[in-house]
Amino acid sequence: MGSPVSRRNFIITTATGGIGLVVGNVNRVAAAAASPFLAGDDLYALSNSLTTTWAATLLGLQINDKAQGADYGGIRCPGTHHIYGRIGDTIYPFMQMARRTGDSRYLDAATGLFRWMETNVSQPDGSWLNEITDKWKGTTAFTVIALSEAIRYHGELMDPAFKSALNERLVKAGEYILTNFNIDYGNINYPISGAYALSLLGTIQDNPTFRAKGKMLAQQAMKFFTRNDHFVFGEGTPYYVASKKGCFSVDLGYNIEESLPNLALYGLLNKDEEVLGMVTASLQTHMEFMLPDGGWDNSWGTRNYKWTYWGSRTSDGCQPAYALLADRDPRFYRVALKNTQLLQQCTVNGLLMGGPHYNTHQVPVSVHHTFCHIKALATILDHEKPAVNPAGRSIPRETAYGLRFFEDIQTWLIATGKFRATVTGYDREYKAMHNGHATGGALSLLWHEQTGPLLVASMNSYQLVEAGNMQVDKDPHSLALTPRIELINNGVTYMNISCLDATVTTSKTGSAIIIQASSRLVDQDQNDPSQGPVYCHTTYTFTPEKITLAWRCDKVPAAYEQAIRIVVPVIAASTEKIKKQRDNQLVIQKNNILVTLHADQPLIHLPTTGDRIFNFVPGLEAIPLAIANQKGAIEITVHP
Repeated sequence: MGSPVSRRNFIITTATGGIGLVVGNVNRVAAAAASPFLAGDDLYALSNSLTTTWAATLLGLQINDKAQGADYGGIRCPGTHHIYGRIGDTIYPFMQMARRTGDSRYLDAATGLFRWMETNVSQPDGSWLNEITDKWKGTTAFTVIALSEAIRYHGELMDPAFKSALNERLVKAGEYILTNFNIDYGNINYPISGAYALSLLGTIQDNPTFRAKGKMLAQQAMKFFTRNDHFVFGEGTPYYVASKKGCFSVDLGYNIEESLPNLALYGLLNKDEEVLGMVTASLQTHMEFMLPDGGWDNSWGTRNYKWTYWGSRTSDGCQPAYALLADRDPRFYRVALKNTQLLQQCTVNGLLMGGPHYNTHQVPVSVHHTFCHIKALATILDHEKPAVNPAGRSIPRETAYGLRFFEDIQTWLIATGKFRATVTGYDREYKAMHNGHATGGALSLLWHEQTGPLLVASMNSYQLVEAGNMQVDKDPHSLALTPRIELINNGVTYMNISCLDATVTTSKTGSAIIIQASSRLVDQDQNDPSQGPVYCHTTYTFTPEKITLAWRCDKVPAAYEQAIRIVVPVIAASTEKIKKQRDNQLVIQKNNILVTLHADQPLIHLPTTGDRIFNFVPGLEAIPLAIANQKGAIEITVHP
C-alpha cells in the first residue's frame, strides 16, 4: 500500500495540455479504509469488494515510466495493448479508492490520467475524443459526468491546483456540450447523458446556463419512450419513423446501462418526479429481460453487436438506475444484485471479461469493460442508499409465468418449468447496418435454470460496427450462434433469421406453448436467391419438460434442394464434456446436469478450430451442429 494521503508535490496537466509541476501545500483528508456498509448488505458489500479488485488491477496497469512519452499516465490494456481514449473516466473511481483506502497511489494515478487525457484526447473546442484516432466527441458527456462526480464526492482530497485544473477543463467541456448537443445528437443515449452531465456540472459549478440546457434535454427525452411498453427508443436512426411493423430503434444494453441510469441520476439530482416516474416504469419493462442468473437478454436489440451477456461492452452498468431507485420497486435491488454477482463471476485476474466464456476459450480481455463498469459501482457507493427491504422479492423471469408479448419490439418471452426463452420478429435494423440482430421469428435465446444459456443469438454476421470498441474475430470457422435455416449460394448466405417480413403466431395446447413463424431465406439486403424465393416455417414447442424445435422449407427450387441446411450451435464451454450416443443424439454434461439433443435425423458436427466456436456476441462458446436437410426437428431435454 502506498503512503497515506498527505502534503506533497504532484504532476498535473494544464488545460492547454502542457505538463507542469504544481506544489500542493494543503493537508489531504485521510480516508477510512473500512467500508461504511453493513456486512449483511450483499449488493453494497459486493460492490465495495469488486471495485477494490478492479481498481487495484487498473492501478497496476498504469504507465508510470516518463520515458514512455505521450503514453505516460495512461492505462494500457493487456489484451489489446491499446490505451483507450475514455480511460480518463477512471479518475472518478480512483478518487473514491483514495478516500476508502488512504492510499496516495490512487491520487497519483488520477493526476496521471488527467495528464494523459490532456496530452492525447483533449480538443481545442473543449471536447475529448472517444479514441486518439477517432473523430467522435459525444463521449465527452460521460467524461464530464465522471470528473464532476469525482469533484462532487471527493474534491476535498484533491490538491487545490489539481481541482482547479479539473474545474477549468470541465467548463470548456460543458460549453462544448451546451453548444453541440441537442435531442438529435447521435443516438439517444448521448442527449440523455448530456442532460445529466450539464445538470451535474451546472450544480457543482453553480452555472444556471448549464442547468437550463440539461433540463431542456431531459424534458425532450421524455418523448423517447415507446407507447405501449415504455422502452427508451432512439438507439439508431431514423429516430422518428417506425418500421413496417411499427417498431422504433430500441437497444436493451444501452438503455439499462447508460440512458436510464443517467436519466435516473438526473431525476434524483433535481428531484424531478416526472422523470423519475417514467424511468421507473421503463426500468420495470426492461427488468422483464433479466435472466435469473443476472444476465441481460439483449438477443434482439438494435446495438446488440456490443452485447456481452452481462450487459454492453462500453457502457457503465445498470446499478445506478436499479439500486438507487429500489425504494420505488424493491425488485430493482435484486436486479442490481444479480447483475453485480454475474460481473464478479466474469472477473478473472482482476479484470471483467467480455462474456462468460472468454476464459475457457482463452480470449484476450479488454480493460474497457472494467473501467466503465467500475464507475457504475462507484456511483452507487457514493450516493445515498435507498431504504428498501428486498426480502422475498423476485424478478419476473424467476417465475414460470407462461408467455408475454412486447408489441413495441415484436418479441415474445416464454417462461415454462425451468426453461426461459425468447422469440423475436423485431424488424428495426441499426442505421445502415444489415444482418445485425436476429429477426425472422428466430429463437434468440433458450435458457435453463440448471444449465444457464443453451441457445443464444449472436449477430447474424459479425461486423466491426465500432472497430475501436469491438474485438476482431480471427477464427476462420466462426459462425453465427442463432439457430436457423440457411442456404449458401455463389458465396452469398440466405437465412430465415434475416427476414424482416416474417410473421409470428402463438397458441397454447394444455401445458404447451407453441410459437410458429413464416419467413423466407433472404440475404442481408432482403433479396431472395436468384432461382426464386424459398419459404420457411419454424415451430417451437415449449413445455416444462422439454423443448421441441422444427424447421422446414417449402417450394424449394431444385437447384437448392441439396444446399439448404439447419444450423443449431449449442452453448457449451470447452470444459463441458460431450458424448455422441447415436448419429442423431448428443449429450452434454454441464456439472451434474445432462443436456440431451435428440434429432429426427443425423446431427453433423461442423468444423471448429479448437473444441468450440466462439462468438464475441455475447461472449460464449458453442458446439456447431447441423442437419443437412431442408426439414428437421430437435428435441432438447435437461435432467440430472
